[in-house]
Amino acid sequence: MALALFDLDETLIDGDSASLWLAFLVECGIATPALQETEARLMERYHRGDLDMREYMRCTLAPLLGHSAEWLAQQCQHYCESWLRPRLYAEGLAKIEWHRQRGDTLVLISATGEHLVAPMARMLGMDHCLAIQLERHHDGALTGNTVGTLTFREGKVARIREIFGEASAGSFGYSDSMNDLPMLEWVDHPHATNPSTSLREVASARHWPIYDWTPVAPR
Repeated sequence: MALALFDLDETLIDGDSASLWLAFLVECGIATPALQETEARLMERYHRGDLDMREYMRCTLAPLLGHSAEWLAQQCQHYCESWLRPRLYAEGLAKIEWHRQRGDTLVLISATGEHLVAPMARMLGMDHCLAIQLERHHDGALTGNTVGTLTFREGKVARIREIFGEASAGSFGYSDSMNDLPMLEWVDHPHATNPSTSLREVASARHWPIYDWTPVAPR
């Protein structure tokens, strides 16, 4: 039984779940367009590889403060069903099923908050969900802070080791981003999936498999 580690954004779905979440919140009147503009600037830093993820999380969690845990769960479930499910790559779903039939341990691992990643992990029937953990008040409402090791860059490998130990024998990894290079270098079978230009160059040089999956429908 091997680990099958799947990134979420731009890997299994056509788009970035955190950015789309803000668009959803703006559409619902929960966040302002100004927050989207701020988030877009932060995402530029993400793609350059110099983002402070704790700063990003504090910024994007701000509209959710003061709401109950039940309200947040309902909003996230509705968002994942209505916005993200239609963006899933059919080839990605087939690859998950291939690993399931092999008896591999399916892991959805993302540098996105657990409030968005956990519903997607359940939807996809994954065995484990590793995402950015959110601090909560005693009643379950968010504080706006994160806790633990962030599943971002080298933090993904650290969290994998925390949960599954040091053994990587036979493991598979799928991601689009250079930020996930540490994870792809850790696994035995890395796959550049819908890769960025920089990751495509690395994958080509190292003779890694490269997947370019087709969106279900035009954006």
